[in-house]
Amino acid sequence: MTLFIDADAFPNLLKPIVLRSIERLSISTKVVSNKKINIGKSKYIEYIIVSLGADVADNHIVELCKDGDLVITADIPLADRIISKNAHAIDHRGELYSVDNIKQHLAMRNLMESIRESGEITSGPKAFGQKDVHAFANQFNAFLAKHIK
Repeated sequence: MTLFIDADAFPNLLKPIVLRSIERLSISTKVVSNKKINIGKSKYIEYIIVSLGADVADNHIVELCKDGDLVITADIPLADRIISKNAHAIDHRGELYSVDNIKQHLAMRNLMESIRESGEITSGPKAFGQKDVHAFANQFNAFLAKHIK
């Protein structure tokens, strides 16, 4: 399994959690972004900087991702593309996307985008905090325990 991190919006609070797991379990990791993002130093991490542009990093992740890989992303359309490749996706708040739930998440995202485009002011997501860090760590560690032998 390869771990991919959609790094442009990756929360700093999650970096030490992910780095510890990468090192402890020797997980081959690709950090993809359109600017320099540092998760930490590890012989298991490859940093890939792509050109600026809508979905350039996403497209690169989809191109490289294979069956059984894991992608950490807050981008629901990217998660949908990953799930369709029989890979796995988890968001920064610990939501594990699956065939069973990704279409519902995508529909909600599209609905909220449509509401915002109509001029409605929405509150947006709640601030990222310690509760989210714990939810991510729990889900990430449970996933790794199940999928890495």
